[in-house]
Amino acid sequence: MLLYALRRLIYLVPVAFGVSLLVFALVHLAPGDPISAIVPPDAPKEVVDKLKEYYGFDKPLPVQYGRWLLVTLSGDFGTSIGTGRSVAQEVGSAFGNTIILAISACTLAFSLAVFLGTAAAYAKSRIVDRLVTSISLVGVSVPHFWLAIVLVIVFSVELGMLPPMGLGPENATGWRLDWPHIQHMILPTIALSVIPLGVMTRTVRSTIKEILSMEFVTALQAKGMNDRQILFHVLKNAAPVCLAVMGLQAGNLIGGSILIETVFAWPGTGFLLNSAIFRRDLPILQGTTLVLAFFFMMLNLTVDVIQTMVDPRIKRG
Repeated sequence: MLLYALRRLIYLVPVAFGVSLLVFALVHLAPGDPISAIVPPDAPKEVVDKLKEYYGFDKPLPVQYGRWLLVTLSGDFGTSIGTGRSVAQEVGSAFGNTIILAISACTLAFSLAVFLGTAAAYAKSRIVDRLVTSISLVGVSVPHFWLAIVLVIVFSVELGMLPPMGLGPENATGWRLDWPHIQHMILPTIALSVIPLGVMTRTVRSTIKEILSMEFVTALQAKGMNDRQILFHVLKNAAPVCLAVMGLQAGNLIGGSILIETVFAWPGTGFLLNSAIFRRDLPILQGTTLVLAFFFMMLNLTVDVIQTMVDPRIKRG
């Protein structure tokens, strides 16, 4: 197990290099001049040239990439063009807020998916199966940003039950585990959990149905095991497949939350990326995208290791 994890970490090195190159290229190939976002249109050419020299934009792209990579490897992501703050501080604060929201959405989506998928697989009534299938289909089909807007209109504007935006009451900059802050999480959590709920429900249902038709389940019933003991063995055999899909969906929650965080003004990485795109803040764009990409890679590695621990029959080459 340890050798497998170390081998996978070594494999991540060339992947990480490719990701950094791709992130840098995509950000710099986008149209627009980052300096024009912080200087007035009638600014003297000397001022613009000085700013380009200060941020290193006067150098060729290969030189810029080499300098950025060396600085990034040292743990310094540079300075934001728009705010003048350290990119590491900006991204670190936003990433923490995104993780809080993602954990909440993952907990809601995955717990409901396991319950609904298992109920549909075991259901003898076709009505229950069709109901769960319809719920999962709606979850996959409904655009989460549209659902977010509908939730704000219904529960914030019309009913006034929940706050529509922000991290907490009175423009809070940090999240705390209390009811006023939890209220601000309810709507974005629901909107963000809809897609993984639909995907995971279908995965759990189809996987468990397939396992229930296997011969070992009949053998367990012949041995006199009760339904709870058999369910334990079924879930254990379904865990590797479900964990793989859960890992992908959790990564998508982290990287795909830009629209949800923008609708609810949740100060996470998605909201930060959206602001950086409009400001053409290249250091923020590069730093945020790189952190999200590395997190996704480490998440996949963690899921692979957990899969092997849950089911030792899985052999990794």
